Amino acid sequence: MKRLVLKGFAVTFFVFATMKGVSWLTDLKLFNAFDPISQALSEFELTDWVFSKLRSEPTPDERIVIVNIAPNRRAIAEQIRIINQYHPRVIGVDSFFNCEGGLTDTLNCPQLLDTLGNLLLSNAISEAQNVVLVSRLLQTDSLSHSGTIDVYDSIEYSDEMFRSNAVNAFANLVTLNKATYQEDVKICKTFTPKLEVNGKDEIAFAARIALMYDSTKALRLFRRNKDEEIINFRGNAEIPDVKIKTQREKMEGSAEFHVLCYALDWRQLFNGEYLPVMFEDKIVIIGFLGNYLGDPSWSDKFFTPLNSKVAGRANPDMFGAVVHANIVAMILNEDYVNEIPEWLQFMIAFIICFGNVYLLNWVDKRFPIWFDGLQVIIQIIEILIVSVVIVFVFAWFNFKLDLTLTIAAMALIGPCFDVYKSLENTVVKRLQKAKPLFNA
Repeated sequence: MKRLVLKGFAVTFFVFATMKGVSWLTDLKLFNAFDPISQALSEFELTDWVFSKLRSEPTPDERIVIVNIAPNRRAIAEQIRIINQYHPRVIGVDSFFNCEGGLTDTLNCPQLLDTLGNLLLSNAISEAQNVVLVSRLLQTDSLSHSGTIDVYDSIEYSDEMFRSNAVNAFANLVTLNKATYQEDVKICKTFTPKLEVNGKDEIAFAARIALMYDSTKALRLFRRNKDEEIINFRGNAEIPDVKIKTQREKMEGSAEFHVLCYALDWRQLFNGEYLPVMFEDKIVIIGFLGNYLGDPSWSDKFFTPLNSKVAGRANPDMFGAVVHANIVAMILNEDYVNEIPEWLQFMIAFIICFGNVYLLNWVDKRFPIWFDGLQVIIQIIEILIVSVVIVFVFAWFNFKLDLTLTIAAMALIGPCFDVYKSLENTVVKRLQKAKPLFNA
């Protein structure tokens, strides 16, 4: 029994050492030819399949409305004015009103030429008194060159005339591949509720909107005290035009069309194609949804787990404004995704790996002829069972069992057991040969 326990620890240690070695070799980029494959696999999670395939059609959240942003500041001012007359609880504007690069001359910042438009927008924000404008968390050159990530020491705001009468909150979304520019491929699965910048807590755009709408529920988000929250995506924005909707559903890589909330184009707003009840006491998010509703534009668009192609994606499926709306809905519904801590992930992997040593040792002694085949069958069955458990626990309980380490250990336990057994037999044979020499 003691020998079997030692064998269990030895093989388990060998499995974890092998995983560490594989991880180290991957970091060294020794197999660059396989990088696209490893990247695609790292982007895919079993729980993505739950979002896109297993979730039932949600009931649209009528507390949230998204309005496609108008093409210029004068028109945006009119949007805010029209919406505000119906007394929405919060108006979130997912757009910057500043001069890029801090250049304030009319050549580099032509928006300044429309003096009246700027005044109209400033007045519309001031009169509404419930507007949330986005800011952007940045790194100064010194911090950026240091290689530090996910830490910020500066903030980009809209110009003073706009932000002085609004609440400001950062719109940075976490991207799996650390995308920097709009044209980059952006994969979004999580968000950061708050970040400390220069000793002050900055709150995320969606979290700030939720805080202004229902402070009790929003404060429960912060009491969870998590650096990152998994976004419990529920759906995309409903496009009222049936023809546009059909085109969207046919787009390769588009999202499964579950409806989170309703969307309105800026033209519909100006033409009076809406009901006042859409805005009364609601959250209205004004953001970019394309040049028209149904536009397949990639600007400010993200890949999400709702994408119908869970791997090898072709087209991004969700605009940033809709991602923020999903976060707001999650906070208000308190529909969070919980996770197991890292130490428990390691503990589960260790216990299952250790138990497999006992199982394989029993199979080896009981069915030595069939050992190789049974070993592979056992591995396949165990990996399938764990995969099914991960999927359905997430689907039923909103609980993410990150058992990647466990699956990797189960995949390696067979080869590592064989290697250990071979080494053990070699050592035993050599000891047996050496024994007569010692006896002599």
